[in-house]
Parts: sequence; structure tokens; C-alpha cells
Amino acid sequence: MKKIILSLLMALGLAGTALANEGGPAWDKFPQEKANDLGALQNGAKLFVNYCLNCHSAAYMRYNRLRDIGLTEQQIKDNLLFATDKVGDTMQAAITAKQGKEWFGATPPDLTVIARSRAGSGGSGADYLYTYLRSYYRDDTKATGWNNLVFPGVGMPHVLWELQGQRAAKYVEEKDHHDPSKTVHRFEGFEQLTPGKLSAQDYDSAVGDLVAYLQWMGEPARGQRVRIGVWVLIFLGLFTVIAWRLNAAYWKDVK
Repeated sequence: MKKIILSLLMALGLAGTALANEGGPAWDKFPQEKANDLGALQNGAKLFVNYCLNCHSAAYMRYNRLRDIGLTEQQIKDNLLFATDKVGDTMQAAITAKQGKEWFGATPPDLTVIARSRAGSGGSGADYLYTYLRSYYRDDTKATGWNNLVFPGVGMPHVLWELQGQRAAKYVEEKDHHDPSKTVHRFEGFEQLTPGKLSAQDYDSAVGDLVAYLQWMGEPARGQRVRIGVWVLIFLGLFTVIAWRLNAAYWKDVK
């Protein structure tokens, strides 16, 4: 029995190692401080509505929940309510699922919990999205004219290209370390072809805001849950001390 358990543990360890060493670039760390920055979350909500909601839905998120990140109902109506006139409605895409499948070859996924579903051995779902949205480059061999270093062959075009500009991926040829008779292409970096509306630093910051919003949207009550959890732990700590002292008082005269 011990040998079977040991074999299973070794198999799981090897599988985890294989996943961790899968091809592809390492994920950049998402600037987690943006998750608690109301300004970043509000800007992320604006970017989401303006750039993502055209094709992707967030069917489990209602517009009125945006009040939790400091927006008033009037601000939501004036700046973010384009597809409906009711703040109690869910965030639906501007295109239908059928149109999305015809145009992109697949129905664009719902993004309500995308930041939670994309976690992997490379990091959190926020890390993945932060890297993915900063890894697009021009590729004329693709139907959309775009490709992505993190998601090769991606069907989604680069919707933020006006902000980032157009880039090309640079590769260098080198001998395969495992088989010197073969040549491999190693990614060396990006080359800026045309400038965007934002500088590289400002674009990274904007993507961080968008990812912060996507992360918040996956669990809007997370901040409240964490705050309540802290007070619960403090209460349990105090109760433990009181219970320990009370127990000592009850048993001090018992021999």
C-alpha cells in the first residue's frame, strides 16, 4: 500500500513539473496593489465597457454593483450604460453569440470569472491576463492579423492596439540544446512598428487597471470577506485567551 501511495505522489509530482515547464513565456506579476485602488478599479471598469463588452459578456455582473468601487448610479448611467438603460441589468455583449462564432470562429467567452478561471502553474489568473494583454504582436499569417506570445494562434484580435500601438515579435535562430542538428527560434523581444496613444509605461498601467477590475468582478465581495475575516480571527484569538483563563480558574482548586 505504501508503494502505491508513493508511486501516486511521484506521478503527481512529475505531472506538476511538466505543467510548470510547459512552453511559453513566464507570466509577469500583476501589480496587486491596484486591486485595492478605487481609481484603478474605476478606470478598469471604463476600459472593460469600452473595449471588452463589445464582444464579451459579463452575464453574472450587474451594473449597479459598480457602486461598490465608488461610482454613483448617475456616473454609471452617464459613462458606462450603453447597451441598456437599467443599472440593474447584467452586462451583456453588444454582439450575439451567433455573430461572435461567425466572426471569430468561436463564441467569445463570458468574462465574469475569467480572472479566477485562468490561474495555473505560472501564477494567478490576474498574472496570466496581465501578461496576455501585453503580449500581442502583428502576424499577417493569421486571419485577424494578430498573434499572442502567451496564447499562440489566438482568435481574438488585439482590441487595445490603439493604446499600445503595433509591434512585431523578434526571434533569433539557435541550435537546439538537445539536438544540435536542429534549429529553434527563440523569442528575443518586441519591436515597436507604430506608436500607440499611450507610452509603454502608461499602457502597462492601463492593463493593470483593467485586470484589477476583472479580478474584482470575479468576486466583488472579496474585500468585505477579508475585512470580516480579520475581525473574526481577532475575536477567536481573544475568546481563546478568555477560555484558557476561565478554564484555569475552574480547575485551580482541583487536585
